[in-house]
Amino acid sequence: MLLAIDTSAGTSVAVVDRDAGVLAERSSPDTRGHAEVVGRFIRECLDSSGVAVTALSGVAVGMGPGPFTGLRVGIAAARAFAFGAGKPVVPVVSHDAIAFGLVEPTLIVTDARRREIYWSAYAGSDEVGLPIRAHGPALCKPADLADVVPGFAGYSRLDAVTVSAASVGLLAESLYLHKRPFAGDEALYLRSPDVTMSAGPKRVS
Repeated sequence: MLLAIDTSAGTSVAVVDRDAGVLAERSSPDTRGHAEVVGRFIRECLDSSGVAVTALSGVAVGMGPGPFTGLRVGIAAARAFAFGAGKPVVPVVSHDAIAFGLVEPTLIVTDARRREIYWSAYAGSDEVGLPIRAHGPALCKPADLADVVPGFAGYSRLDAVTVSAASVGLLAESLYLHKRPFAGDEALYLRSPDVTMSAGPKRVS
């Protein structure tokens, strides 16, 4: 049983079980209010599902791709909750969660802001139903998509506004069941943050 969190697009939180499915889910499409709602969504999902924190086996979290500010809120929330609960963090690629269950070749596209998009191309699903990512995730201008995606014409396009935390959690359960690797611990920002630290103190004249 997992608590799942994704803030790579909007904000989504869920409690899922491999056998029972989705026990509770709360989502918002707002791309700027992650920090304001993620804690409330966690509490509401736990209350609605009736699942005690001690009954959870881990916390699944979408690692992007996603914009820096929003994505790090969900990852920080997942890590903080997992640390407090004494549970492991289970990272998955957010685009993989969108593609989970799709059988046809599909191009997943999400908003990267700054007039750019994130994309990942999937060849379908393997023999146990897990998504086969052929290319990406990557970042490009919308007008360049057909040029940068190998075999672009062979994919159906799916533009996702949000990433379901329920899908994140169920994907994580399936990866564990079939002994497949999880995502890495590094967030998939795919570009530098909006604000960076200066190299040193400024001179005052």
